[in-house]
Order: sequence, then C-alpha cells, then structure tokens
Amino acid sequence: MAPDLERSGLRVFVAGATGAVGSPLVATLMSRGHAVTGMTRSEAGAERLRQAGVDPVVCDVFDVDRLRHAVVQSRPDVVINQLTDLPKGGLMPRRIAETYARNDRVRVEGTAHLLEAARIAGARRYIGQSGAFFYAPVGGLVKDEAAPLWTEGPEPYGTASRALLASERAALECADLESVVLRYAGFYGPGTWFARDGATARQMATRRLPNIGRGEGRASFVHVEDAADVCAAFVERGSPGVYNVADDEPATANEWMPAFADAVGAPRPFRVPVWLARLVAGRAVVEWVTTGRGADNSKVKRELGWIPRWPSWRKGFATAPL
Repeated sequence: MAPDLERSGLRVFVAGATGAVGSPLVATLMSRGHAVTGMTRSEAGAERLRQAGVDPVVCDVFDVDRLRHAVVQSRPDVVINQLTDLPKGGLMPRRIAETYARNDRVRVEGTAHLLEAARIAGARRYIGQSGAFFYAPVGGLVKDEAAPLWTEGPEPYGTASRALLASERAALECADLESVVLRYAGFYGPGTWFARDGATARQMATRRLPNIGRGEGRASFVHVEDAADVCAAFVERGSPGVYNVADDEPATANEWMPAFADAVGAPRPFRVPVWLARLVAGRAVVEWVTTGRGADNSKVKRELGWIPRWPSWRKGFATAPL
C-alpha cells in the first residue's frame, strides 16, 4: 500500500468541480480541511465555487496552455479528473454516436492534458473518473476490476469502452504520479439523470422509457454523495489502481425500474419486445441494456474500509437526496 498522504491541509485541483460528483466532492474536501481549486467552464460555475470557498478557475480542458498554467499555479498535491461531456437531457438513441464521440474525446484527450499538467505541476497523486457500466457481457453477471471491458461491443459502445481503457492506462502508466482510477457505477442523486428532475425521471413520466425484453440486464448504482466520499478518501490514503465504485446490490431492470418510477412519482414502465426496441432505439442500445453486467465493489471496500451511506439503491431511491 502506498503511504498515506497528510490527512488534512492538502492542495487539491478538481477538474469538473461543478458537476454531479464534483459539487459534493469539493464540499467534502473543504470539510476535511483541504485547500481546493475548482475548474469549471463557465463564469456562473466559478461564482458558485467562489461562494462555497473554493478557488475557481474558468478553463476548458482542451485549452492546453491555460490548463497547464491553472494547474501549476494551484501547486496541487492531488489532481482529480471528474470531467464528462454528456447531455443533461439524457441520451437520444439516434444521436448516441455523436454524444459519445464528444465524451470519448474528454476521456482520452482531456485525461492526457490533465496528466501532463499534473506532472509538470509536481502533483503526487492523480484520481481519474472511469465507468463500471461497460464490462463485456460474457461470463458472470457481476464483474470485478479484472474483467474485460466491452471493447468489441457494437458501436458506439466499443469505441467508448476503448476510450475508457485508454484513459485508464494513460493514468496508470504515468510513472511520475500515483494514479487511482475510479470506475463509477450509474450515478443517482442531484444533478444526475437519475434525479427527481433528471432525464430518466422525465422519460418515465412520459412513458418513453420502457422495460425491454425480459428485463434481465443488470446495472449497478451509486449515489453521488457516496461517489464523492470514495474520491475524497483516495485523496488522503489508499493504493494506486483501478476500483469499482458501486453500492452493494447490482439490479436487474425488472427490479430497479419500477422502484425508481415509484420514487419519482412516475408510472411504472411497460414492457416492449426486443425486436420492437431495436427498431426504435437501435441494436447497440438494446444489446447494452439487455446484457448489462453489475459491478463488484469488494476491492474498494477492502482498501478503504468504505461503507456506503446507501448500500442499496432500494433504500437510496426512496430516502436519499434526489
């Protein structure tokens, strides 16, 4: 195990500081006595950070010179990447390739730019965001970190999986940094698609999100506050490596869909056959939904002694902040 960093008083640079995980993360880091510089792309985001006591930086991750200057000026002990480029309105099946292309660029190019800036700035540790929702649909129904990603999956999921893997390898192979890669499960809570006012709730309210086929595809979830807690813990301690960050109960669509509908006051989803869903949403979406695998969180629990605030989405959907 890598030696613990100082427990408090660290300088932490957070890219994506106003996002769904970034917002609770910076609050948690501040509460633990760390000095936080938060990167955002908008002046409105900078003002929110400023009011929270965070030192804001307005910067795009693709503006390499400005990014490098911002990171170096912050003199970070730890650099955190919580960047994505996904629409708040959810994924539109017929535009999914375009959507993932933007996000893949953030994963690959954005990660490379942040790693280089962190290295030049003399940071000790890098923590990057990845995903636990692209495991290859072979073998067991719940996957640990050694399982292969879906790099040969139908497009755009094959390319998205390769982008995730490339960003992870870039971090882990950076010799000058202790790198931690967090493969997050599906987020729920404020600012996510699975919020009371989020895209999934709206789709369910208008009956545009049916259950497909037998509803046996699996998913794992994690509340954004639990996701933030894990990231904050790795700022202070823990060994470099790849970790699934998920709650304790992978779920089938038959289980989680009616529970989430009940939580947000939407009608329970109806069921459509696979052949019809393919006509409407396309083969790739249907295959991903119907063959999905859950994520095993044993490794991160052992490493950190982590106990999720919401160990199951069952209670989380009903009682956690949405």
